[in-house]
Amino acid sequence: MIESQKQIQLGKQGITDNFIENLKSYFKKFKLVRISVLKSAGHEKTKIKEYSNIILDKLGKNYVARIIGFTIVIIKFRKDVR
Repeated sequence: MIESQKQIQLGKQGITDNFIENLKSYFKKFKLVRISVLKSAGHEKTKIKEYSNIILDKLGKNYVARIIGFTIVIIKFRKDVR
């Protein structure tokens, strides 16, 4: 059975290749992943928007992101959205 969501944290190391690989593996089981941006990663709105754009560029066209506070919510679709 596929569960609906997974929660992970983005820390001071930022977005690494290992972080992206973990995200891709989570999307094999989950449709939605919530990324909590910690204070050590930067708590400015512009920085969080930048993180969101970088993650979407590295994941591909089947993903959409939404920013809620200091959380990035990424949803995977079957067809290309962007």
